[in-house]
Amino acid sequence: MQPIFISATGTDVGKTHAALRLIELLGRSGIRVGACKPVETGVENVPEDATRLLEAVQRYNPAFSTFEPRDLCAYTFPLPAAPFCADKDGAISIDKIIDKIRQLRSKCDLLIVEGAGGLMVPLRSDYMMIDMARDIGAHTLLIAPSELGGINATLLTLELLKSRQLPFDWCVNLYKDSESFDYVSRPYYDSAFPGWWTLQEGLADFAQKFIASFQRVH
Repeated sequence: MQPIFISATGTDVGKTHAALRLIELLGRSGIRVGACKPVETGVENVPEDATRLLEAVQRYNPAFSTFEPRDLCAYTFPLPAAPFCADKDGAISIDKIIDKIRQLRSKCDLLIVEGAGGLMVPLRSDYMMIDMARDIGAHTLLIAPSELGGINATLLTLELLKSRQLPFDWCVNLYKDSESFDYVSRPYYDSAFPGWWTLQEGLADFAQKFIASFQRVH
């Protein structure tokens, strides 16, 4: 099955939260789910996002039982910045990242790949997160914020995905400015995107598409 690449309009929008929920939904359906955090920055000792992803996966896929959190990463860096900036020595190899994803895919039916920041976050000066989503043949799930100003960031990212002709779904994570969201953002989404959904209410239906595909084959 094609990987699911989880991205967002920026940092702290809910990528890890969405990934953990998907692992639970897919794992409970009988899918041997796996996870990958190709590059995690802001890591002094143990990569926190990779740790949470691994703990969730280990509940459903014994092939990950002996893994350590760093086994889910191709690279970790202490500086909390875009990978290109955190990689002070220019160590990042795209081939190594793709190979890490390939290795983890061999251990599961469906791999969930959590990106860093947004789709235009650079891994190298000429290689962005969206390029990785393309190269691994992933279906992207874009997480958009509910905060004031989120409409612009969401539309820009949707235009990027469309221009690259990549398969994707998107949703809004109701976590910031949730009390004002119905007034400052929802009216536009209701008008422009009648089928839009929230992470809280629509993720199970999103997962069901992959579960149904898996069940047809098995």
